[in-house]
Amino acid sequence: MTALKQMRMAATAAMGMVLVAQAVGQTAAKQQSATAMIHKRVIVVSLEDRELALVEDGQVKKIYMVAVGKLSTPSPVGTFTIERRVVNPTYSHDGRVVAPGPNNPVGTRWMGLSIRGYGIHGTNVPSSIGKAASHGCIRMGKVDLEELYAQVQVGDTVELIGQRDEETAELFGGAAQPAANTQVAKTAAPAQPAAPAAHATAAAIAAAVAGAL
Repeated sequence: MTALKQMRMAATAAMGMVLVAQAVGQTAAKQQSATAMIHKRVIVVSLEDRELALVEDGQVKKIYMVAVGKLSTPSPVGTFTIERRVVNPTYSHDGRVVAPGPNNPVGTRWMGLSIRGYGIHGTNVPSSIGKAASHGCIRMGKVDLEELYAQVQVGDTVELIGQRDEETAELFGGAAQPAANTQVAKTAAPAQPAAPAAHATAAAIAAAVAGAL
């Protein structure tokens, strides 16, 4: 069962708790506690569709076009979490340092995932959005990135789905059959493989960036 399906089931159960609390006249504090259980977010990325869906309380809030890993440096597949959020990160890799600004390869925001070396970030090559063009991370356009960043928190679930299935068909439309050529890595969800050498940038950000939230 995917994290999205689990979230929808939990949201339904929590809503039932709220209704019961209201029906039996429980205290406002207990009602608020039950209501708080509903607000769950999942970020679902369909690597084949090259789209990202922000899902809250089991409902799609918005879908964004993204860039995903290219064939030689594919994006991982699995269920992860956001572990770090950084505003205006400094890019540092192989002795090259790029300060925040329009030339920064990771843009204005960094959302590091629980799989080392990977995250959701911006780009200084906006034409790459919608393509398999990254070193494995999920790239977003500046406006979309900053909008998403403001709506998510550390601990939120991120699902990277490699082949089209019922879940991605429901979220993004189209059939559930996989595409002929998938450009994704077959990474087990709990596994924490090292990032490819070409993508050491993402791992270096955590050490090089100040101002993490």
